[in-house]
Amino acid sequence: MTKAEEPADKSCALTYQCRLPLSTRTVSHLAGLLRRHLKVIRSRWRILPPGRIAVIVLAVLRHDQRLADMAGGNDVSESTVRRWRDELITLLAAQAPRLDRAL
Repeated sequence: MTKAEEPADKSCALTYQCRLPLSTRTVSHLAGLLRRHLKVIRSRWRILPPGRIAVIVLAVLRHDQRLADMAGGNDVSESTVRRWRDELITLLAAQAPRLDRAL
């Protein structure tokens, strides 16, 4: 009897990395928006810190990363990444009240 080292379903784990050129100011701005929002809604905690959430959301928006890919790489669920994305888009949209007129 031999011991097999590969999974039964013949799949392998794959890691994908890309460089996301972001300024510290951009990430700090989004993280600050999220921190203030969390204080307003009196949220007790998030599974990741606001800065990391901002980077994940920016990766989703900038590189059109699949939510499931970003979720799996950060040990959160796909619905959590979707909620974070929608939440930060709403926070950014609130800062540009005349955006609908410009479009």
